[in-house]
Amino acid sequence: MYAYIKGKLSQLFPTHVVVETNGVGYEIQTPNSYRFQQYYQQEVTIYTSLVVREDAQLLYGFMSEEEKGMFLSLNKVTGIGPKSALAILAASTPNEVKIGIENENETYLTKFPGIGKKTARQIILDLKGKVQITEENPETLLNFEGSESSQTSPILDEALLALEALGYSKRELNKVEKKLQAESYTSVDEAVKAGLKILVS
Repeated sequence: MYAYIKGKLSQLFPTHVVVETNGVGYEIQTPNSYRFQQYYQQEVTIYTSLVVREDAQLLYGFMSEEEKGMFLSLNKVTGIGPKSALAILAASTPNEVKIGIENENETYLTKFPGIGKKTARQIILDLKGKVQITEENPETLLNFEGSESSQTSPILDEALLALEALGYSKRELNKVEKKLQAESYTSVDEAVKAGLKILVS
């Protein structure tokens, strides 16, 4: 119904962003909302997919059409819902997921929250040969470099909330928190990216 939404990025939350256009604020669920942090209060284009449930109509948004396409493919797999698809895309690029599928790498796929061996096998069965591996766009909001500035608690707190929203357990988050506290970050996105790298390694 909505191919994309273009407007001002007016709000950021751990699970979603709000894009305002023509006086209307659209609440959009995203894999990692803090990827958009550097565009806060600026105009953005978010590629969207509307998912209709019995109790809600939810907009899901992505940074590229490729990411949106990977979400739609994953969402068609038995045992995979929008939340699991978002968690996969939050921790990896579409191309990494495609390579994992084509290589039948169940170990890689089971590192994501809510994905067991049975579901990983189902992803491979359903999507192998149907996803095209492409060269990644080098211009991505995930290319933040580390900072030497001191760690601030609000950044870490927001990052942990974002990871929890993706489905990671308290035990996993406690493990990640200790490692994140040893480093310094200038943005929530940078901290979330570092946490996801630890969780899927």
